[in-house]
Amino acid sequence: MINKNKVSSIFIIFFCTFIIFASTPIYGNDNSNINLNSRSCIVLDRLSKKILYGKNEKNKVKMASTTKIMTATIVIENASLNQTVEVSKKAANTGGSRLGLKTGDKITIRDLLYGLMLCSGNDAAVCLAESIAGSIAEFSNLMNTKAQELGLENTHFESPHGLDSDEHYTTAYELALLADYALQNSTFLNIVGTKSYTVTINGYPKTINNTNELLGNLNGVYGIKTGFTNGANRCLVTACKRGNMDVICVVLGADTKHFRTQDSIKLIEYAFENYEYYDLKNFVTNFLIDWQRNNSNYFFIEKGASNDLNICIDDSLAKNPIIPIKKTLRNDIEASLSLNSYLKAPINKGTLLGKLTVSSQGVIIAEFDLLADTNIKKNNLFDYMLNFFKFYPNQIEMSITKK
Repeated sequence: MINKNKVSSIFIIFFCTFIIFASTPIYGNDNSNINLNSRSCIVLDRLSKKILYGKNEKNKVKMASTTKIMTATIVIENASLNQTVEVSKKAANTGGSRLGLKTGDKITIRDLLYGLMLCSGNDAAVCLAESIAGSIAEFSNLMNTKAQELGLENTHFESPHGLDSDEHYTTAYELALLADYALQNSTFLNIVGTKSYTVTINGYPKTINNTNELLGNLNGVYGIKTGFTNGANRCLVTACKRGNMDVICVVLGADTKHFRTQDSIKLIEYAFENYEYYDLKNFVTNFLIDWQRNNSNYFFIEKGASNDLNICIDDSLAKNPIIPIKKTLRNDIEASLSLNSYLKAPINKGTLLGKLTVSSQGVIIAEFDLLADTNIKKNNLFDYMLNFFKFYPNQIEMSITKK
């Protein structure tokens, strides 16, 4: 006989659990609600390095075989790719995903890189590490040094393959920055964009296929790396370009391969459907020219040799002249200045004068520091005397005219 109270209790627990999960929104940086399974993710615009969407993107997490993005980068930058190496017993016995190497096998660095990035060979990773640095520990030091050079403050490596380790971690944001750096190398770009490749081991050919399920199956995808361990769950780093927009999508901690694929597609489609590039430099430059033309007498500079002060924008505009913006904001973009009109001499070129804010529909798109573009010196005794004799004749003439 069924206990009605027990059934009722189970129903209440299930219902409450459903409400909690169903009502928990997953917000991106722009507060867009996308239903995602992945624990952390990001879509990064490669041109501006701006985050188009993020979820826990700066949390430290395990990265599994996406580690091999750094492994390949170190190898490409430090090795002769045509060099033939011999596989050690340690490399041959490495578990997890494998290229299928055996102790004593002969293979080139180049073919090891393809085995590393296409079929995610952990045996290839160890062989490469030993060939470049002599040991996994020394190779990991090279990886961490490179991470520091790239400013990856929340990334740390303990191996070239990414098998679970407590001190082996990154963030979705920093992994996207690493991927962006790696893709700037043409050799790396060619490898991760390859669907299948034939390596040669001991003179015999072996064809391997790329584990990246989106490569060749989603418009614009051109790399870069999959990953899986029990600790990291399913991971995928994807580079996608459509038209002039180029993004990197990172999903980490998905429960299944299906979810990592689905989440990646959702995020990539979201980015291209909602964002477009905008010429921020052209807009801001024209706005500032017009403002200065219409406000030539804006500044009063106490004890200044001149009130003719030109202003300019800080270097950040030159670094990001074109940025991605939401398409819905494009037609309402405006700029505003926050400046103090009363200043005291001397004023040196580069002095901070205020801020310029670019916004649309109440959303701030960008902010820039406004700097003095000229030097205004303080009047000295000679300047006062010069001004006196310069204006004295006019004062006498005015006095005579009044009489």
